[in-house]
This record gives sequence, C-alpha cells and structure tokens, in this order.
Amino acid sequence: MSLPDFQSFFKPLLEIASDGMEHSAKEARAEIAKKMNLTETELNELLPSGIQTRFTNRVAWAQSYFVQAKVFNSPRRGYFQITERGKELFKQNYDKIDIKILNQFSEFVEFHTTSKQDKQQENDKQIQITPSETPEEILQHAYQSIRNDLAGEILLKIKLNSPKFFENLVVDLMVAMGYGGSKADAGKSIGQTGDEGIDGIIKEDRLGLDVIYIQAKRWEGTVGRPEIQKFVGALHGKRAQKGVFITTGRFSEEAIDYAQNIGSKIILIDGHALSEYMIDFNLGTSTVAKYEVKRVDSDYFTEE
Repeated sequence: MSLPDFQSFFKPLLEIASDGMEHSAKEARAEIAKKMNLTETELNELLPSGIQTRFTNRVAWAQSYFVQAKVFNSPRRGYFQITERGKELFKQNYDKIDIKILNQFSEFVEFHTTSKQDKQQENDKQIQITPSETPEEILQHAYQSIRNDLAGEILLKIKLNSPKFFENLVVDLMVAMGYGGSKADAGKSIGQTGDEGIDGIIKEDRLGLDVIYIQAKRWEGTVGRPEIQKFVGALHGKRAQKGVFITTGRFSEEAIDYAQNIGSKIILIDGHALSEYMIDFNLGTSTVAKYEVKRVDSDYFTEE
C-alpha cells in the first residue's frame, strides 16, 4: 500500500490541532501515523534525494498549506496552533479537506498567485495543474509551487527571530546583492541611525560613490502610504534620492502607487519579495537537488 498524498493529511492534522493547544510537528507525525495505521515501510520511504522521508515531507507540506491559509499560525519554531478560522473550518466537519476547500481563503490563493497577470487569470480562485499541460509546463508549475512554499517558510522563520536578526539579514542580503562593500563595512551602517525614519545607510558600490538609505521594518500587517511619505520626507531632509524600504509585511496599493510616482527612487521590498531575493542569492537556503531539462540537439543528427 502506497503512502497517501499530502492532502490526505489535512483533516487528521486539523483534528489534532482542534484542541486549541500548541503542537509540535514531531508529535503530529506520531499521531497521524497511528491514526492512519501507516506501516513502517510507508513511514520510512525516502524521497529521491534520500535526505528526508516522504511521510515527513508530506506532513510538513500539509502544515505549511494550513499556515498559508491562516488555518494555523506558528507561535514558535517547530510548533503550530489552530486559529479562529481553523476552528470554524473544523466545525464544518468536511469528510475530506483538500486544496479546493483551502481556495475559499483569499490569503491562500494570493500566496500561490505569483503575478498581477496570474491574479487576473485566476477568476475561479482555484490552484490546479490541468492535464492539458506539457511535461515541461507541469515541471515549471511544480518548481514555482516549491519556490513559493519555500518563500513562505523563509518569511515565517524571519518573523520568529529577533529584530537584531532582521537587521543582520538586511545587511547580508544587501552585501549578497553587491551593495555595501564588505559585510563588516555594511554592518556598521544598518540599525545605527534611527534618524527621522531612516534605519541605516549603505554604500551603493564598494567605493562609496553614492549611498542608499534604508528603512527596515518587521511588520505583520500592511504598510500604508503615510509610512512611505515619512521615509521620503526623511530622504529629502538628507538631500538623498535613493532609498529602500524593506518589510516583512506587505504594502498597500496606495503606498506602491505613491512610491512609483515621485521624483525620488524608492524601492519597496515586501515580505514575499524579501524571501524571493533570499532564494535568488542563496541566503538562508541550501540546494537539495538539481534537475536538468534537455532536448535533442538537431545539429548532431544532421548528416552532411
């Protein structure tokens, strides 16, 4: 008998959390294995990478999807707890819980929608891979899904850490992207000023021919236009034209429109974009596996 797919773990995971207490992932796996009468063979089956069991991986994905749908929150590392939304979902007593049911939650749909164009195309608010897609398209969707979930996991871990950790993260990211010169040099600039809405100053290049002013905010909700206006005002006070506003939250449409239509060059980096940059620049992530997609080299098979 093969191991159930990860959606099959949604309902038992919700049942475990329904008591309102904090639960560890390890505890959840033990209870699910017992509840579903899984065999040792099923529990010990490894992924192709050979690093993790399929069971551990699938339960983790189920938990991740619940967090994205705001059915669970993550009060501390390695633990989850049901939310009010999760309690309402539990009361509905579905025979089976799957992605179609999670699609009713806008946060879940938005998390899996990667661009404004995608959002316009998702009129039915469903996340699915259609059978009509080619193998390459399916692979690309699968890659993007893994990347989106990784970005979500990174953001959750950032929020669980201290403000000082966030400041260091900002330094590491800016240096990884080619700004600030050395880490030691850049590290002297972030989190030191606290001056009129500016959290730090970092060199645009190694020579310091220009500087970038930074505002770094661990923010759970939405950053509105007033916060961006305050930052722009601080830049004008320094006679500066370049700034980066980084937050773990998100920016309102008004804030984005304002930043795009002023004379100063203001870059807004929200929580999801921050996670994406960390993936692109290999910060806080490690490569588990690589896959190459090849096609026939027609020139090789052409005879003179």
